[in-house]
Amino acid sequence: MLMRRISRLLSHPLSRSQHTITLFPGDGIGPQISESVKEIFAAAEVPVTWEEHEVYPILEKNGKTRIPQPAIDSIFKNKIGLKGPMRTAIGKGHVSLNLTIRRTFGLYANVRPAKTVPGVETPYSKEGVDCVIVRENTEGEYSGIEHTVVPGVVQSVKLITRDASRNVAEYAFKYAIDNDRSNVVALHKANIMSMSDGMFLEQCRLVAEKYPQIKYREMYLDSAVLKIVKDPSQFDVMVMPNLYGDILSDLTSGLIGGLGLAPSGNMGSGGIAIYEAVHGTADDLTEHNKGNPTALLMSGLMMLRHLELKSQADLIEKAVLSTLMERKVVTGDIGGRATNPEYTAEICRKIRA
Repeated sequence: MLMRRISRLLSHPLSRSQHTITLFPGDGIGPQISESVKEIFAAAEVPVTWEEHEVYPILEKNGKTRIPQPAIDSIFKNKIGLKGPMRTAIGKGHVSLNLTIRRTFGLYANVRPAKTVPGVETPYSKEGVDCVIVRENTEGEYSGIEHTVVPGVVQSVKLITRDASRNVAEYAFKYAIDNDRSNVVALHKANIMSMSDGMFLEQCRLVAEKYPQIKYREMYLDSAVLKIVKDPSQFDVMVMPNLYGDILSDLTSGLIGGLGLAPSGNMGSGGIAIYEAVHGTADDLTEHNKGNPTALLMSGLMMLRHLELKSQADLIEKAVLSTLMERKVVTGDIGGRATNPEYTAEICRKIRA
């Protein structure tokens, strides 16, 4: 046991550096699964200090929504955060908390890997899934620009800008380079929205010229959906505007077993990164302690690798995958009967073994 601890400390030069992480536990099962992540990180002796903040919408007099200032200050100070699922009441006058957070911190790229999880059977398990969606995160149909034209008629504006399109395209190609990916495909509907999606494609093409080592292609969104379902191995890194990425990333999560297994990271300007579970608050699971922390935990592993804490991330991932493959202590959403504390304890046991 002692030698293993020494090995962990020496396995990476940054392992001994303490990192302060901003934590937004969120709503519903959010606090429950956040505690699981903290327990598992502690078991793996991850050198992190948690700075926890409650996040809720504050509606200002000008009609804009913001989050509490201490939460904002914490992210700008630490540059790195982990976020649980957050509830947004429909029709209450404020925009989505997720959208508010993206705008507040300039989180322009959402990264959603989808990779087959050993032990979780799906129709795609045999062939395997290994693709990544890079979604523009700040504009498009989610810009929140809506108004009533006349009673009974409303208009919603799709906002696409040159800068935001270029930023997300740059991130997609750099991600491909950094992660040994060979091709990037831009998904669009420029045949219908020639100006907005046309501008998005224009920026993707300009960025692609800077990365001749990466194969670049374009595909209509609807065609891509059909092809992904038939054979996901055709796809590597996909980059697309906001709404398309929101829908398609849920689809690719379904290919590997659901949102409860899917990690996600949001990348912003100034080195800010916030990792999150993208599933809902699952309020019905809260009372019975049945929340599955895997998605938030896997997002946390993305965060650790971003911090160059690879050895700790690998150790935790090995324990998680081993637990899922054995299927003896897993939560109900993936075919088991374990509670959240039982599943968490099993992963911690394997880490310490």
